[in-house]
Amino acid sequence: MREIILAKYGEIALKGLNKHTFEDMLVKNVKRRLKKFGQFEYFRAQSTLYIQPEDENIDMDLVMEAMEKIFGIAKLCRAVEVEKDFGKIAEKGIEYVSEALEDADTFKVEAKRADKRFPMKSPEICSRLGEIILERFPHLTVDVKNPNVTVTVEIREKGAYIHAVKVDGAGGMPVGSSGRAMLLLSGGIDSPVAGYMMAKRGVHLCAVHFESPPYTSERARMKVEKLASIMARYCGQIKFFCVPFTEIQEKIRENCSEEYFTIIMRRLMMRVAQRLCGENDISALVTGESIAQVASQTMAAMVCTDAVCKMPVFRPVIGMDKKEIIEISRKIGTFETSIEPYEDCCTVFTPKHPKTKPILENVEAEEEKYDFSELVDKAVHETRIYNIDAC
Repeated sequence: MREIILAKYGEIALKGLNKHTFEDMLVKNVKRRLKKFGQFEYFRAQSTLYIQPEDENIDMDLVMEAMEKIFGIAKLCRAVEVEKDFGKIAEKGIEYVSEALEDADTFKVEAKRADKRFPMKSPEICSRLGEIILERFPHLTVDVKNPNVTVTVEIREKGAYIHAVKVDGAGGMPVGSSGRAMLLLSGGIDSPVAGYMMAKRGVHLCAVHFESPPYTSERARMKVEKLASIMARYCGQIKFFCVPFTEIQEKIRENCSEEYFTIIMRRLMMRVAQRLCGENDISALVTGESIAQVASQTMAAMVCTDAVCKMPVFRPVIGMDKKEIIEISRKIGTFETSIEPYEDCCTVFTPKHPKTKPILENVEAEEEKYDFSELVDKAVHETRIYNIDAC
């Protein structure tokens, strides 16, 4: 028996004439993620990607764990491939799904006969295989509406495939199919979730982090790098931009009114991030802002921030409350790292009474008290760039 993984497409199946472009991107992503496990044979048919290990020693449990985090896949199942002969299907297939059937109370059989040359039609396959299963497992009963286990037989061009357990894939669209964006990645809970949600829509993510030594520690930067490596399990390799931001923050403190500090800091972050985007063929910015969560995330503050932006700014968690964001962060595995007590530069020189309803003209007047252009140039020039892979 040869075990194989069947990866069922999600939204890709709904695409029209350019469907193959999304399929190619998905296959490319799968190959990149599975390369470390060994060699595989890949082929696709009927909105399914078939992944056959070439070495029987490959750990299929680890392969499935990695596959569950690849965007573009709706469902996953491990199946056995057998000859297109009903006797072989019954013998080898039931042996393969026996563990699932032994632990169940009810079952049903489904058949998908894509190869119309197969002599038995789908209802006959279901009926005869169901009878054999009942003889082999007398404790079972048939439940066609809500069974514990569904034994599926797929008759395809290349062979017959039998499986009984499906798991949810990550859904969404293949990473890279929707362009490139720069995530402003802090050490908090929200921004990793924002990045995950954009990657799920096919966006290839880079990340920019602003550090302010000695006010922020090396542990704070390492925490953010760890967050990026956790995100990379879903997003793929992330190009990481680490920006020295201390001098800019000190000049804001020295020259601008305290109540405007946070909003001016955000505007200068956007200026730096856009410069980095322009130099690296990145088309948009992504932030983890959730409206009204903190003073810098009011609608008026965002208007002032966006006034310096010449590219789209996506805020995928904008309408979520903290509970919803935390639920996703737990799901993707970033929560425990996000709550580690190492503060990022956004907490440096935090004003006691920040402006929650800033007026753009006033913000611009405060910012013009000092010419930040040279410091922005310096921050961009001294930015460290490296790649972060999945941990």
